[in-house]
Amino acid sequence: MPGSSIVTLDKNGKEITTVGYNDFGFDSVVPLDALRTLYLRPHYVTTTSDKEASEEANHALFSKGEFAAYQSKSIYSPATSSISYTTLTRFPPVKLLSPSNRKRILVTGGAGFVGSHLVDRLMLLGHDVTVLDNFFTGSKTTVSHWIGHPNFEMVRHDVVEPFMIECDQIYHLACPASPPHYQFNSVKTVKTSFMGTLNMLGLAKRTKARFLITSTSEVYGDPEVHPQTEDYWGHVNPIGPRACYDEGKRVAETLTYGYHRQDGVDVRVARIFNTYGPRMNPYDGRVVSNFIVQALKGEDLTVYGDGTQTRSFQYIHDLIDGLILLMNADETRPVNIGSSDEFTIGEFAELVRDIVEKVQDEDGVKRERRVQVVYKPIPTDDPQKRRADTTRAKNVLKWQTRWTVRMGLEEMVRYYKAKMAEGSL
Repeated sequence: MPGSSIVTLDKNGKEITTVGYNDFGFDSVVPLDALRTLYLRPHYVTTTSDKEASEEANHALFSKGEFAAYQSKSIYSPATSSISYTTLTRFPPVKLLSPSNRKRILVTGGAGFVGSHLVDRLMLLGHDVTVLDNFFTGSKTTVSHWIGHPNFEMVRHDVVEPFMIECDQIYHLACPASPPHYQFNSVKTVKTSFMGTLNMLGLAKRTKARFLITSTSEVYGDPEVHPQTEDYWGHVNPIGPRACYDEGKRVAETLTYGYHRQDGVDVRVARIFNTYGPRMNPYDGRVVSNFIVQALKGEDLTVYGDGTQTRSFQYIHDLIDGLILLMNADETRPVNIGSSDEFTIGEFAELVRDIVEKVQDEDGVKRERRVQVVYKPIPTDDPQKRRADTTRAKNVLKWQTRWTVRMGLEEMVRYYKAKMAEGSL
């Protein structure tokens, strides 16, 4: 497999060559290969006498040809465990838009997992993008390939403090989203959800910008109806260990619709369900990254509970498609953005193991043993079932997931495998 391109098929068996839609007067279509160069190629090149051969051996090269030139040539030396960074010689090509079509877009939390993929898409589309991030969970490396670009600005800032800028659209993503991170300082998590949203809504009111907040399926808590529609009010423990995030997002939605009704702010609310993909923090406690890293390291896969609890997983590109569509559509009601493909956690662990073994076999990696699935006690308030009813997204946005779980997982396995080979995981 090394050195060859990966053919990605959607749920209908058609090859995926582009992501995005051209709907609601906003063209968000970009080539998949152009996106992949920004996250699937290695950051570093291992120093050996035959540099290119070493690259081929250590990394599955997803992108070749015209897009391969826009890559960092930083050098990683495994002998001394040191890195020599270099800047890009040339930025990836972006669309050249007329001033009337080019939007000034603010992305809070833009250095995080979801935010960085959104920034990549908006940059390739030719818009002016400003990223706000305090780097609590985000990382500069996720968007470092854009630093210095005339359309891009990175600002270290905590949204709990007011921020002034002129903009046309605000994607408000800033908030730690995994249990280890949002429980680390639960008061700060609530403060970020409330004060951060308050500040960004105030900015939207002043600039007349359209405002999109990324809410979460956690607003439904441990649901008593299945699947969850946007009209379901939820079943949340307001004093549990997850409440700082669940109730924080619920009050952020309340605030958003308060500004909408009282001050006429143009708002959008996206309720995001489980999402996975490259750039996920491998140590943030998420089930997908946990399983993949454990399997790649030859460790047994840890399942909390008996493995019968279910989750639905969507790939990051499908989510970004949905967010951009929602921002540019005329839907002010909350919209679920998630996958309807439901897995038990036990089944998912076995699927991850199979895909890791497939990638290792294709790349000629020999395993010492087959990893096993082990079961441990389930955490407090962990929901038993979670699956989105995406009828509203399908009807209003004409959006639905295109990526199969298997194809998305394979891409993510190769991403983590490359990170391990370059010494950064």
